[in-house]
Amino acid sequence: MHIWVDADACPNSVKDILFRAANRTQIQLVLVANQHIKTPPSRFISSLQVPSGFDVADNEIIQRLNEGDVVITGDIPLAAEVIAKGGHCISPRGERFTKENMAQILEMRNFTTTLRDSGMIEGGGQKAFGAADKAAFANSLDQLLARLKR
Repeated sequence: MHIWVDADACPNSVKDILFRAANRTQIQLVLVANQHIKTPPSRFISSLQVPSGFDVADNEIIQRLNEGDVVITGDIPLAAEVIAKGGHCISPRGERFTKENMAQILEMRNFTTTLRDSGMIEGGGQKAFGAADKAAFANSLDQLLARLKR
């Protein structure tokens, strides 16, 4: 099993949690980004730099993903592909993406994108990443890894 991280937009505090989890559980952690990502020395942690471009990191993750692997991403379309391929997915804010909720999450994302693109709503995006998000991520990751390690 691997943990794959869509690392370009992943908060540093989430990466720190992942570094500790990889060493504790001895699961291979790979951060995929279009820039160099510094990682601590560990035989369980590595980074993979991909060329710049639209969805290059996402495509690399999907190409390397095996059934049962875990992906950390806030990218809804990538999460849908992960779930379709039999992977597990968590957002950096701790939201679990599953077969049961993925269609609804993707539909809502597409709906709000359509409203935003048509000018019916302005702005968008999420609130700033905070301590509650960090705690939710840590809890969600711990629960998933404990379930998968059984």
